[in-house]
Amino acid sequence: MSLIWGIPYLFIKIAVGELTPASLVFLRTAVGGVLLLPIAFARKDLGSLLPHWRWIVAYTFVEVAAPWFLLSDAERRISSSLSGLLIALVPSLGAILAWATGSDDRLDLRRIAGLGLGFLGVAALVGLDVSADDIGAVGEVALVALGYALGALIISRKLAGLPLFGVVASSLALTTIVYAPVGIAQLPRQLPSPEVILAVIVLGVVCTALAFMLFFPLIAEVGAVRATVITYVNPAVALALGVALLHEPLTIGIVLGFVLIVAGSVLATRRTAPQKPSPALSRSPDLL
Repeated sequence: MSLIWGIPYLFIKIAVGELTPASLVFLRTAVGGVLLLPIAFARKDLGSLLPHWRWIVAYTFVEVAAPWFLLSDAERRISSSLSGLLIALVPSLGAILAWATGSDDRLDLRRIAGLGLGFLGVAALVGLDVSADDIGAVGEVALVALGYALGALIISRKLAGLPLFGVVASSLALTTIVYAPVGIAQLPRQLPSPEVILAVIVLGVVCTALAFMLFFPLIAEVGAVRATVITYVNPAVALALGVALLHEPLTIGIVLGFVLIVAGSVLATRRTAPQKPSPALSRSPDLL
């Protein structure tokens, strides 16, 4: 998952060179939906979703429809490396949301320190590498990170136990339908370059269909907040690809921000080991 969701920033940057954000979201979700909808129909996974349609719409908005547009729009102005690094805020935001919505995990001093480190890393990035004209794009990526954190919580708490293919396929289909009028209207009159076509295919097949098929079982196994720690590796992948293939600069701000954000995420999402019961308690049959 860390590798699969570390590469979209590169391909989004390539795609928005010739496609508008709305067209890119439309094409990406259409490709993913075409792959997953037949499986969902064959498994009869869609009918059971109807009672939960409000939460599916909410999940679609915060995880797919809004973030993918905002991220695509932001990458027209800032580098793919910077976008990937800012998305590493997802675990920290997830920890805050989990605590604020009644999670069993307490927000202790270690976690508060981790959150502080993470946001200090963002401040280092913004202060050292972001011009005044790019602040709006940074804000868009911050909203993307918040949406991803909200999406993981919705899956864990409101959509847990629902069919995987049904939830994913319906979310992609809804987004495709919403973006179709504008996305189709804004398609270029000439066929895009081979690089852009390849980017759309990778985004739709690997970074969408395959990614969601892996991400939901990951949430089921380790929980919503833990699942978002894939973003520990995502920024490293995005940074390496941006520097190597797009010749994006490797600056002091990026290096410092990366270290602080990832270190902060580790501290903010790491659970304290449960205390071992005393011998007297462990022998008590009433507590077993």
